Amino acid sequence: MLYDILFWVGMAIAFILVVFFVPQWILVRNIPKVIRIFRKFNAVNPKTALTIEELGLKPKPMLERMFRRRDHKPRALQFMLRTAMVEVTEDGKLYLDEEKISQTRWYNL
Repeated sequence: MLYDILFWVGMAIAFILVVFFVPQWILVRNIPKVIRIFRKFNAVNPKTALTIEELGLKPKPMLERMFRRRDHKPRALQFMLRTAMVEVTEDGKLYLDEEKISQTRWYNL
């Protein structure tokens, strides 16, 4: 009886970890990768902004995603767009807002 209760408590904790903490950890791990990509291509102001394809951050097609490891950088980019760490120009190009990045924990990358 006690082992059954411990088993189900352990399963509930594992479920909570998988559903809530693992996706957040994956996102936090991929944001620095996206920042490095922007800095590598020097897309740090509106004049040097690049398209998502030029940066290599476009989500892969479904068939390609089925047979390769999952790439979480496009999801990290979407998060950065929502939080205004990455800005979009009028013609749809993207650039890293260094001022916003300086206010985050990823400034010293």
